[in-house]
Amino acid sequence: MEIELNGAPHQLDEPQTLQALVAALALSGKAIAVAVNRQVVPSHLWAQHVLQPQDKVDMVRAIGGG
Repeated sequence: MEIELNGAPHQLDEPQTLQALVAALALSGKAIAVAVNRQVVPSHLWAQHVLQPQDKVDMVRAIGGG
């Protein structure tokens, strides 16, 4: 199935959770924010949120600085 990830098409072999997608992108443990279809999904819900075809996923990494 295909989703849109940060504005680009992204193929998933099977339906998967946000947590699995974050892990597949090697972003586990990183300071990121995730929105699906413009709705922010808190990290404690990533394991329960199953992605659907054509979902639009935006991931933003927080970068510290001052």
